[in-house]
Amino acid sequence: MIFFADRRTGGINTRTSRTWVALLLVVASLTGCSGGGSTTQPADPVVTACNPADPSTAAECGTVLIGLTDADGDFLSYTVDVLSLTLHKANGTVVETLPRSTRIDFANYVDLTEFISAKTIPPGTYVAGSIRLDYSNAEVVVAAGGESRPATVVDAHGNVLTQTEMKIDLSDREQLLVTRGRTALLTVDFDLAASHTVDLLPTPALATAEPFIVAEVDPVDHKDIRVRGLLDSVNEAAMSYTVRLRPFHDRDGDFGRVEVKVTRDTEFEVNGDVFSGSEGLRALHASGPGTPTVARGTLNVLQREFTARLVLAGSSVPGLDRDAVHGNVISRSATKLVIRGATILRPQRDAYFHDDVVVTVGPDTKVWKSIRDGALDISAISIGQQVTVRGEVTVSDDERVHLDATNGAVRLHITHLSGLVNAIVPGQTEITLQSIDRRRVEIFDFAGTGTSTETDADPDNYEIATGNMLLNIDNTGQPVVVYGFPNSFGAAPPDFEGLTIVDFSDVQSVLGVGWGTSGTIAPYLSIGSDGLLLNNQNPDIDQRHHIKQDPVLIDLTGLDSNTLIAPRESGRKLFIIKTGDSVQLYSDFDDFVNALTLELDGSTTARSMFARGHYDGDSNVFSAYKIGVYLLEP
Repeated sequence: MIFFADRRTGGINTRTSRTWVALLLVVASLTGCSGGGSTTQPADPVVTACNPADPSTAAECGTVLIGLTDADGDFLSYTVDVLSLTLHKANGTVVETLPRSTRIDFANYVDLTEFISAKTIPPGTYVAGSIRLDYSNAEVVVAAGGESRPATVVDAHGNVLTQTEMKIDLSDREQLLVTRGRTALLTVDFDLAASHTVDLLPTPALATAEPFIVAEVDPVDHKDIRVRGLLDSVNEAAMSYTVRLRPFHDRDGDFGRVEVKVTRDTEFEVNGDVFSGSEGLRALHASGPGTPTVARGTLNVLQREFTARLVLAGSSVPGLDRDAVHGNVISRSATKLVIRGATILRPQRDAYFHDDVVVTVGPDTKVWKSIRDGALDISAISIGQQVTVRGEVTVSDDERVHLDATNGAVRLHITHLSGLVNAIVPGQTEITLQSIDRRRVEIFDFAGTGTSTETDADPDNYEIATGNMLLNIDNTGQPVVVYGFPNSFGAAPPDFEGLTIVDFSDVQSVLGVGWGTSGTIAPYLSIGSDGLLLNNQNPDIDQRHHIKQDPVLIDLTGLDSNTLIAPRESGRKLFIIKTGDSVQLYSDFDDFVNALTLELDGSTTARSMFARGHYDGDSNVFSAYKIGVYLLEP
């Protein structure tokens, strides 16, 4: 199984006119992740000839499942055509894993992974690969403050990118072993933010690309999975169904078969009607083979099983036979919603990004949150809510898009808040709200959210119902992340129904540092088994020198002491060194430290680094599960 992952670290600091992002290309080895270096290459297993197209030998083949994901960052859209993704054996054999090109918006995968291909391939040891992207019709949009800005992607020499091929090398020690009848596990991580320098001064903005790719056997980060495809068959006895994959919003081609498991609690919406469990499977079966489906759920890596939490099928799939828009409500009146950060889906057309869409709703608009809540009315749609709306586009041009959903449907999705804790009382937490689904709170108009003007939601004191969930009282003033739903429009307070709370002790942080185009010979004051002691006052540090603690941006150069970047105590870890075309990957921190010490010999300079994990402001220690260092060759 291959997960093809796109992750971004850091983000655009809109307080400056130019933002520098770490430039790092990492390609990692894939089955043990125990360290860099060469060992004897494993021989290919002896197998009967495998021809995936021949039923008599197809059983001798292995399976590769390709998925795509992304990490938090400031690209609002990064849509390009993926022309090819190949895997290479040591003997020169090349296997194409995509049956045809597909158009993908990498920025759509911050909170999930989507399977984009399931390929039957010959067994063997795969040692390398490549991915080819076409930017000829790219749609790239970056965040500039609370607004969006189109961007042009250029190479390091300033040339506008057209087609580019990125090599995927797998280390000698850990390679991808595909065996008969078994699904191999592999992650390929394409980090957008760490792969680009974004200059906001020109119009359009310039995103200078220097790709960063890392591969690993099991992903260090785990996310929800999304599976799109045409229904192939239903097995009610096994509580599962099988689809022919069609990734993103592709309308053609067969990208392979994937089985989707369901439970009695799995929610279904099939052709506008809702079901659960076996009833949903029966409705899906009645809709017939070829019915478009979208499922979202979780992957059990050990058992190789994907289990759906929600399944949409038939006309309930956004953009199938009706227009659709996905984004966040930033303002509304009685019957008008303004959706920002919108992905627009239209039948027989590619999905595209548009910053604002005006949606008209009415008493006949269907509103769904979950089966548990039943059918709702339009009052359930409030400010900040992440939604998918199905209806009819009535006006669409460069200036505006209008969608009529008066006879359409709105599905409410779990919404993500970030902020700082003001106060904690039983059943309620009050925060200074800073962002909603990574959009700055300044763009949201909370007028009309309260039972009166005086009780409209106040982002400086945003009230979250927490039920029996508890936060440590010491969290006051600390960052917090909340997942849930805004309260109904006109019903606040409280302003939000919290379902999950992540307090400061678990809020994921990202550290990013750049040392200019020439790099620095002394990025760290010390390197040892306890960690990397960053020189926060290094004169070579460029504009990128921050820790992003979800809603909080911390300037490393303004701290009172130097920051220690240490490996976290437990759990899987990944450490990476990139120099030119050479890449080393380690799961053992001491191995990583020894190699990095040898590399930083006084003539080699460090260009940039990133780390992901948890930051403790009191001790100024960053506990990392992933560290990447990019070195320039002497």
